[in-house]
Amino acid sequence: MADWEIRKLHILRTLRERGTVTATAEALRMTPSAVSQQLTNLSRQLGVDLLRAEGRRVRLTDAALLVLRHADAVFERLERAEAELAAYTRGEAGEVRVGAFPTAVPALVVPAVTALRAAHPGVTVRVREAEAREAYELLGGGDVDLALSLAAQAPSAVDPRFTRVPLLADPLDAALPRGHPLAAAEDLRLADLAAEPWIFGDGGPWADITRAACEAAGFRPHRGHAATGWTAILAMVEAGMGVALVPRMAAADRDGVAMRELRADRPVRHVVAAVRRGAGDAPAVRRVLAALRTAAAALA
Repeated sequence: MADWEIRKLHILRTLRERGTVTATAEALRMTPSAVSQQLTNLSRQLGVDLLRAEGRRVRLTDAALLVLRHADAVFERLERAEAELAAYTRGEAGEVRVGAFPTAVPALVVPAVTALRAAHPGVTVRVREAEAREAYELLGGGDVDLALSLAAQAPSAVDPRFTRVPLLADPLDAALPRGHPLAAAEDLRLADLAAEPWIFGDGGPWADITRAACEAAGFRPHRGHAATGWTAILAMVEAGMGVALVPRMAAADRDGVAMRELRADRPVRHVVAAVRRGAGDAPAVRRVLAALRTAAAALA
């Protein structure tokens, strides 16, 4: 029987996810030569070629993809084994590391942690703020146990590494200067703001969400100012410099800003939690997921 080594399979799996030997080495805190040596040894042990050189890059062979299909199942079983051991040794106690995008921390994570402290004081939550896409990278790399992110930034729902849990459809409201002619208009539509200067960032998930929502409403937004922080965006709106889409989770009361619900063409962003496939069986992780669902339901 071939010598199947979990460590080497993990390196091969990471290469599939990261695409290059250099990126794989960075993710696993190894040198590129060590990555190449481990994969060469695995290829020799299994008796098949796993990599094919294409210029300065490498491509996984069909044999490597076959190996990885089985490796995904192996890693899922190992995650389940760790979850069951955690249940046996710690019961209700345990530590869960949560990676969450910025607006989710005060809106969802803090209420969930507060409730857990009262109901299950043995469950400790360690929070790490991260951008939406980074949260999945942290989860895949084993740096967090649960990722709170946006569905638009998530890997495919059929990704064998993760189990996704829908939490919330967060409405996007229009932020207008209080004295704007449309601030008190009845049945405001997103298309009514097509000619306005818009405020959003140069890139990232929120710029993509703003553009997608406006294009779905039939226009391309003209960006008058670039900003990514909600404090800066709302300050500019209050000063009459433009309008913005603001997720309800991030909205803050400002005297000079009118927050308007868009009923007719109501855009939303979908907030999801994710765990590594099989790891959701750990009791502490289940407790955190349940608390996040409760916080999301209250917010909705």
